Amino acid sequence: MASSRSGFAALLRAWRDRLSPADAGFTTTGGRRAPGLRREELAQLAGLSVDYVLRLEQGRARNPSAQVVGSLARALQVSRAERDQLYRSAGLLPPQDGTVSTHVPPGVQRLAARLGDLPIGVFTADWSLVWWNTMWSALHGDPAVLPAAERNLARALFGDGPAHASMRPVRSERGQDAFAESIVADLKDALSRYPGDARLDRLVRELRDVSDAFARLWATRTAATPHATDRKTIRHPEIGDILLDCDVLVVPGADLRMVTYTAASGSSDAGKLELLRVTGGRTATALP
Repeated sequence: MASSRSGFAALLRAWRDRLSPADAGFTTTGGRRAPGLRREELAQLAGLSVDYVLRLEQGRARNPSAQVVGSLARALQVSRAERDQLYRSAGLLPPQDGTVSTHVPPGVQRLAARLGDLPIGVFTADWSLVWWNTMWSALHGDPAVLPAAERNLARALFGDGPAHASMRPVRSERGQDAFAESIVADLKDALSRYPGDARLDRLVRELRDVSDAFARLWATRTAATPHATDRKTIRHPEIGDILLDCDVLVVPGADLRMVTYTAASGSSDAGKLELLRVTGGRTATALP
């Protein structure tokens, strides 16, 4: 067991040292003693405490969960083979084929990091949010405050837990009914492709139990359009309503969706996005 922990710790340190801060979306201003990520930056990306990351790197923290290992693998932008190696070094089985993948390829993360002025979130086939930038947090609220299982768009729409309670009011130009129908259609498609995924099956069963609207949409046999391009008005607690183009970009081969928000240059909504970028959405009302 000690050997396994030391191997896991060594991988964490080595892969943190090799990852460029710029590729992870951090601005470098000099003063760094090493080229890689700082420990606190890795902790921020993975949604973990700095102390816990330190104990993992020193081999003092035992038995990290599959959820923790997956978060670290995404934060470190490792390949699929390296992800599996990290799981095994933690004494865990890697994610199996036939289940919804939560792996975000390094190229996708680098692309998203370079678009840091825009709110970007990366979702899995079951609409679980597995990667987001600071602009996404500024627009929608910080997903890191939610349990990992609650970072799911379907739970936010139809559930009765923290995700639903924290979701900011959104109006869809396509209409809220069409939006809800498209999310259910995407879950149906995911379940047809991953029938053995226990986590996805639990999600569907849970939402059918707690939401009459979800149960009704799940039972209908009418084909719905998958969630794609839309215009949305998001009510932000500090800056008010902001109208944005919402585009859903499919990542071929990874079964991921990258959701982006943009506004026309020079528009008042573009100005609101810039205000969010500067303030992080926390002190917008204090600015002129």
